Amino acid sequence: GAAFGTIVSAFTAGIVTQILGLLGGGANVGLKLGIFDLGLIISAAINFLITAAVIFFVIVKPANAMIAKMKAKEVAAPPPGPSDEVKLLTEIRDALKK
Repeated sequence: GAAFGTIVSAFTAGIVTQILGLLGGGANVGLKLGIFDLGLIISAAINFLITAAVIFFVIVKPANAMIAKMKAKEVAAPPPGPSDEVKLLTEIRDALKK
């Protein structure tokens, strides 16, 4: 988890922040509202979204595809034949019909 978080943080700092810097005019995009630094919150939200997207597309989607393939390969087993008790009762019924 920690190593993955470091990779996401590096991706955010190296790529996302640079793209936002190009759009906003500077590499250090900050948004302060009084004493609150909303830039940190936005950065944390971007980190979270990137982490969630990577987990979804790298772990969840392939796992769901694998489960779907495994279910598709399962061949429905034929229903089991009647039990010995049912066979005996059937014979008794047939005998009584005669």
